[in-house]
Amino acid sequence: MSIWARAEHPPGQHPVGGAPRQTMTKVKPLSKAQYETLAAFRYALRRFLHFSEQAAHDAGLTPQQHQALLAIKGFPARDRVTVGELAERLQLQHHSAVGLVDRLVSEKLVGRSPSAEDRRQVFVQLTPRGEKVLNRLSSAHTRQLNRLGPELNRLLQQLDDGSEMQPPKDTARSKPGQLE
Repeated sequence: MSIWARAEHPPGQHPVGGAPRQTMTKVKPLSKAQYETLAAFRYALRRFLHFSEQAAHDAGLTPQQHQALLAIKGFPARDRVTVGELAERLQLQHHSAVGLVDRLVSEKLVGRSPSAEDRRQVFVQLTPRGEKVLNRLSSAHTRQLNRLGPELNRLLQQLDDGSEMQPPKDTARSKPGQLE
């Protein structure tokens, strides 16, 4: 059984962002080793996020712009999204997503097109320039995840089975934001 015990939120009550509210129920106290594992997992995630932020900056984007390009390209079954869908994927208010799209359009990373079915909807799709920038960033992110993946998997397994923290097999790391 997992160390995480969750209770769902009351029906119809969602915190900001729409994610279900999680509350802690009575659980067995964590050991020092489990806290160390949690801290190591959080540190590994933060290293990846720092890498991602730096890689976006090195590519001339903000991290949010990079996330928007990825959300558009990675949207299930389509290569375009509505502004509302993009707002949901990035957990933004609609007006904030409009501003983000405006900046991406001005950088020639995305284009807008009206929906043929509903003229109130606007689709956003990557331009060839946006595709090129995203491909470069995604390749670098894939390499970084391949490096960090074994450590993240090991830590997740330790959290799930409650085992003692094991030192990582490979402590070599690339510099944050380093694109190969």
